[in-house]
Amino acid sequence: MDLSDSVLQHLREVVDLPDLAGTRYELEREIGRGGLGVVYAARDRDLDRRVALKVMDAEWAGEARLIARLEHPGIVPVHESGSLPDGRVFYAMKLVAGARADHYLERNPSLGERLRVVQRVAEALTYAHSCRVLHRDLKPQNVMVGAFGEVYVMDWGVEGVAGTAAFRAPDAVLDERSDVYAMGAFLRFYLPESAPPALAAIAAKAMSTRPEDRYPGVSELLREIGRWQDGLAVEAHRESPWQQMQRFA
Repeated sequence: MDLSDSVLQHLREVVDLPDLAGTRYELEREIGRGGLGVVYAARDRDLDRRVALKVMDAEWAGEARLIARLEHPGIVPVHESGSLPDGRVFYAMKLVAGARADHYLERNPSLGERLRVVQRVAEALTYAHSCRVLHRDLKPQNVMVGAFGEVYVMDWGVEGVAGTAAFRAPDAVLDERSDVYAMGAFLRFYLPESAPPALAAIAAKAMSTRPEDRYPGVSELLREIGRWQDGLAVEAHRESPWQQMQRFA
């Protein structure tokens, strides 16, 4: 008997469902699927709260340990990690109520609100770099904007993660400037078509093909956005005399 595509997809999802026997969690529903694993909403019976469970192959178990090292308001905390009977691993983390950063743009937020999201992401990335941790796959789909304006950077990559083409630096070796490139791509994605030329220039400099032409770190990109917000000239944008007069005015 031939099965429809929808039935086959349902069967695959059922087969993939994690066996949480022996854990403190009750599965609720799938809420996201990516290259490294599947994220489910679940209930923590011991603490009577909802959490997010990410389930992945054992080879990616390092992601939980990596995130657990990072304690920052813009990085979702890990509560617990463990192994499943089928050999896969999981980790439990805060369940964020809100919208993915790309979906958040559907509300047509103001330029100021867009820049607030960009700045919160850059602050989390700056902190991670101070801990010698790279993101490796920064993109709007890996950022959540919470119901009360919180901004969280999710899905931190581990060694071997290739990243997403539109946001991936063309670098042979990934380092902090590779994340600067991704941050520039995130800024460019978040700017409206009518964005001021100086902001577009900041994004373009961060996305320079040669790493040495980019900002040395995400903190310098943040500083440039702050200078623009304060009405000052930015390094990435060479103003005409007329633009200088407009800015001073």
